[in-house]
Amino acid sequence: MQTAKYTAVFKLGLQNTFVYRWNYLLRAVFGLIPLAGTIFLWRAVFNEKGGGMQGYDYGSMIYYYLLTILVSNLVTPTEDEWQIASDIREGQINSFLTKPLNYLGYRFSIFLSGRLVYTVVTILPIALIFIYFRSYLTFPADPLAYPCAFLSLLMAAMIQFFITYSIAMMAFWILEISTIVFIVYSFEYFLGGQMFPVDIMPAGVQAVMKWLPFYYELFCPIAIFLERLKGVAMLQALLIQSGWLLATWATAHFMWRRGLRHYQAVGG
Repeated sequence: MQTAKYTAVFKLGLQNTFVYRWNYLLRAVFGLIPLAGTIFLWRAVFNEKGGGMQGYDYGSMIYYYLLTILVSNLVTPTEDEWQIASDIREGQINSFLTKPLNYLGYRFSIFLSGRLVYTVVTILPIALIFIYFRSYLTFPADPLAYPCAFLSLLMAAMIQFFITYSIAMMAFWILEISTIVFIVYSFEYFLGGQMFPVDIMPAGVQAVMKWLPFYYELFCPIAIFLERLKGVAMLQALLIQSGWLLATWATAHFMWRRGLRHYQAVGG
């Protein structure tokens, strides 16, 4: 019965999200523009250095950024925090307090439907980019890398969602969450592997970053697929990522309960 409810929410999310398919397509197309700058930048870097950098050459670095674009489209929430904060500010969560529907489950269903539509709409331009750079593409030699990378990808998506959800819960206490969103996004962009591969950093810095959640929001599944993480290191990364998944899930529940108490106290 519960599954049927969230399936209905998922279908409704598909219908609502598909209305904005052209917005998603334009966002994806223009989101590829920074890739051109990245290509020119790393071409200049490798031409200047002559040789590799921490196991990366020019081709593998471009491949890394192609995977970053793909994974980011698959796992990164799109405006979910603003929608959740709006529900709180405008009192729309009141309807969930009287219905047998968990708000976290409701928002997660919306998140999944949004990711599906976004992926379907943007897959063509991303596929064309991959085809254009096909000479740089390589695939894992170890068959185990495929399921492990997929598992890590799923956990990365859930970690990103739970962090986004927890941030949005701040709307119970403050009217505007944009500053908090910007701060967290800056950490994610710098420490999560979007700006550059985490494993080109000094070993001491990497050792610290591996214990932070940002490492597992994007970089981890890419590193596993590229076989930059394998064997014991891959297993350790998956275990830590599982720990962060549980921690962010627990935080999301905690923020909802505390926020709801504050909401009811103020409203009552």
